[in-house]
Amino acid sequence: MTKRIRNNQKGFTLIELMIVVAIIGILAAIAIPNYLNYQLKSKTAEAKTNLGAIKTALESYRAENDKYPTCAANPAAVPAATKGPWVANSTGWSDIGFVPAGSVYYQYSVSGATSQFTATATGNLDGDASNAVFTITQTAELSGPVPANAF
Repeated sequence: MTKRIRNNQKGFTLIELMIVVAIIGILAAIAIPNYLNYQLKSKTAEAKTNLGAIKTALESYRAENDKYPTCAANPAAVPAATKGPWVANSTGWSDIGFVPAGSVYYQYSVSGATSQFTATATGNLDGDASNAVFTITQTAELSGPVPANAF
């Protein structure tokens, strides 16, 4: 029995396959952290949007009642990296008419007085020990954490 050597073999060599795997690994190492960062930024947009809506609702309430109300923390606990259910008819929220669309990533509360308020959104989006806190006041001053990779 003799072996015939084929001169016209088709396919990829092991080196070529290893180079392709290395390139895919490098692309994944770049893309995955960027994806997670964009995902975190999109979740922080919820806090900013809802605080703006809460401010508008509080201003409407003050126009009718000459004071800002206090609204209890809702949901009762800060959601840990997942959405928490909004409790309908919780203290103060039904008075101002604010209801978010569905579950939320943040716990919202309002501390109100006659001429001023502070609305707070507290969340733990990355599941670590520290919470991200955003606040807005009657002067529309929004404050909160700046992402580490901000432009």
